[in-house]
Amino acid sequence: MDDSGDLARAYSDDSVLFRVLRHLGWDSLANIGYFTPPTLPFAALTGPVPFQRRLARRSLALLDARHGQLVLDAGCGRGDTTARLGAAGCRALGVDIQPAQIDQARRRFGDSARFAVADATALPQQAAEIPLTDGSFDRVHCLEAAFHFGHEGRRSFLGESFRLLRPGGRLVLVDVTSRTDQPIGTFDPDGIVRGTWRFDDLEPYERYPLMASAAGFTTRRILDWTTPVLHRAAQLCALFVAAASTRAGRQALCLRWPGLRTLDARDWDEVVAVVRAHRAIGRVTRYTAYVLDKPARLPTGRPAV
Repeated sequence: MDDSGDLARAYSDDSVLFRVLRHLGWDSLANIGYFTPPTLPFAALTGPVPFQRRLARRSLALLDARHGQLVLDAGCGRGDTTARLGAAGCRALGVDIQPAQIDQARRRFGDSARFAVADATALPQQAAEIPLTDGSFDRVHCLEAAFHFGHEGRRSFLGESFRLLRPGGRLVLVDVTSRTDQPIGTFDPDGIVRGTWRFDDLEPYERYPLMASAAGFTTRRILDWTTPVLHRAAQLCALFVAAASTRAGRQALCLRWPGLRTLDARDWDEVVAVVRAHRAIGRVTRYTAYVLDKPARLPTGRPAV
């Protein structure tokens, strides 16, 4: 996984894009959002939060987590999805490699869930006084975090999740993926996108199920959310860039979101370049939800471990 200090800069005001997103409404949630055609026009009025919440609800629904079940929320960020699991009656543990994120999660949601600083690709023996022993968890959830892990980190995360889950348990992994096995640097030659979010590469869409199978999982469902997440977010980005490219447009954006007044001319130019770089790699990226089950028994009939 990426160094926690380096990764933290992607989710702080060190990043001009994150600064803009924070002023637009990013807070306890830091995902792209799930947009539908009827609601898309309202995004300019409401900001991203309602759509981020919708994406979180859809991701968590795939878990089919039940009251009282022990659930790990891997790469939990500022803790919103972990808190939702706790509010639904689960015994929820959120882990993230970034101490600042976990500090915020504890302050906001410490009454409904537990949180710990931990690397999801190499879990400790326990976290927040909860043992992370073989077969001890009912569900594992990872929403829009694994692209940070790197290829070997994602392989390790799948192995750790399989080890942690009880037989019959489930992992829901939602991630930005690639349509091609070519390195993403081919389409991000200046490293703008990779530098913004501190990741090295994206996992090819078709490789994830193979890696999951190698770890022992059965793939129950694969959902392609590219259009409602990436494509519609790109439409909004195009509108934002069009406005941010002119003085009048910037003034209009600042009227709607006063926090944007803190940006100077260089900041505006940088954020336009960053958003354009994201749009440039849009044709080779996908957004995919994988529902992966740990078999109740091994093919031989022996209990799964």
